[in-house]
Amino acid sequence: MAQHELKRDLKDRHVQLIAIGGTIGTGLFLGSGKAIQLAGPSIIFAYLIVGFALFFVMRALGELLLSNAGYQSFTDFAGDYIGPWAAYVTGWTYWFCWIMTAMADIIAVGVYVQYWFNIPQWIPALACLLILLGLNLLTVKLFGELEFWFAIIKVITIMALIVIGAILLVIGFKTDAGTVAVKNLWEYGGLFPNGITGFLLSFQMVVFAFVGVELVGVSAAETSNPQKNIPSAINKIPLRILFFYVGALFILLCINPWTELNASNSPFVRTFTLVGIPIAAGIINFVVLTSAASACNSGMFSTSRILFNLSSHDQGPAKFAQLNKNHVPSNALLISVLVLSVGALMSKLVPEQAFGIVTTISAICFIWVWSIILICHLRYTKTRPDLREKSTFKAPFTPFINYAVLALFAFILVIMLFAEATRTALLMTPLWFVLLFVLYGLRRRKEEEITLTA
Repeated sequence: MAQHELKRDLKDRHVQLIAIGGTIGTGLFLGSGKAIQLAGPSIIFAYLIVGFALFFVMRALGELLLSNAGYQSFTDFAGDYIGPWAAYVTGWTYWFCWIMTAMADIIAVGVYVQYWFNIPQWIPALACLLILLGLNLLTVKLFGELEFWFAIIKVITIMALIVIGAILLVIGFKTDAGTVAVKNLWEYGGLFPNGITGFLLSFQMVVFAFVGVELVGVSAAETSNPQKNIPSAINKIPLRILFFYVGALFILLCINPWTELNASNSPFVRTFTLVGIPIAAGIINFVVLTSAASACNSGMFSTSRILFNLSSHDQGPAKFAQLNKNHVPSNALLISVLVLSVGALMSKLVPEQAFGIVTTISAICFIWVWSIILICHLRYTKTRPDLREKSTFKAPFTPFINYAVLALFAFILVIMLFAEATRTALLMTPLWFVLLFVLYGLRRRKEEEITLTA
C-alpha cells in the first residue's frame, strides 16, 4: 500500500533537542573565533541582536504553522499569502540553503577525523554520508534520536565550559594569558576595539551561526503534538540564546583576552587548554565532529522534506513525493544526498575558498527564507483577521517587529556588500534566484499550454 503522509513520530524531547541543535552549530564552535576577531567583546551584542530578531521570526512561523493543520512547512503558507511563485522560489531556496551548508559540514567531518587517523578526508566524509543516509531511510524517529544525542553532546560541552569558567572567575584563576576576570571584556581596547565597523562586519558570521533555528518548523509535520510541542520549543529560544551563545561567549572572553583568540581556530580549544585540560584539543575535536555530523544530518532531513513538500504540490518531480514503507521520502532523500556528494567533491578540490563561499551563500539564502516568513505573517494578519483572533500563539508586537526585523536583514545584506570576504558570494547569489524565476516561468507556460490543449 502506497504511503502518502509523513508520519508524526517525533516526540516532545525530539522537537526540543532539534530546536537546541538548530541553535548550536559549527557557527558557534568554529565561526566564533573569526567573529570575535572582527568585533572583539561587542560580538556578544551582535549575537543578542540577531538571536532575538530570529526569535520573532520563529514566533511568526509558529503562529502561521498552527493556524492551519494542513501546513507542513513555510512553503505552504508562502503559496497562500504571497503566491505560487513564492512557494516555488522559497522552497527550492531552502533546499539549496541546506545543501550548501551540509556540503561544508560533510567536508569538515573528513578534516576532523584526520586529527586522529592519517587517511584521505574523502573516506570518512563519504562514510559519514552513507551512514546518515542509511539511518534516515529507516524512520523519522531515528532522525530524532540522532539529533537528540548529537545535541546532548553540544549541550554538555557548553555547560562544562560555563561551569568551569564561572568557578575560575570566582577564584580568580591565573592562566598563561593572565587572570580570569570580567575586566578582560574591556581592558583590551574596550567593548568595541575595532569600532562600529568591526562590530557590523561580524554580523554575517553571526547570522550563519543561527542557521537551522527554523528547523523546528520544518519538523512540525512529523511531531506528534504540534499544538503543544511547537510553542514550547519556540518560547525557549531566548533562554537558549542567552545561555548557549551569550553565556558561552561571556565566559570565553573572560578567560581569554579577545586578542589571544585566533580566527582560524576554535576558541573552545584554546579555552580548555588554558584551564589545564591536557586532552582539550581531542575533546573539542570530537565535539565539532559530532556538530558537523549533526548539521549534515539536519541537512539531509530538511532537504528531503522540503523536496517532498515541493513535489507534493506539483513544484518538483512526482517521484520525490513518494514515501517508502517507513513513511520516509526516500527518493527525495537519495537525490539530496547525491547532490551533496558531488558538492563535497567540489569543496574538496578548493577547500579553503569553497567553505567561505558556501557558508556565506547559505546565510544570504536563509535571510530570504526568514524574510518570506515575516512577510507571510504580515499578509496573514491583514487578510485573515479571523484566524489571528482565534490564535492561541500570537506573535507579539506585530506588525512593528516584522518591519524592524526585515530592515535589520536588509541592513546586514548591505554590510556584506562592503565586506571583501562576503562581497563575492553576495554578488553570486542573485544568479540562483534568476535561475529559479526562469524555471518557474517556463513551468507556468507549460501548464498554460496543457490547459489550453485540454
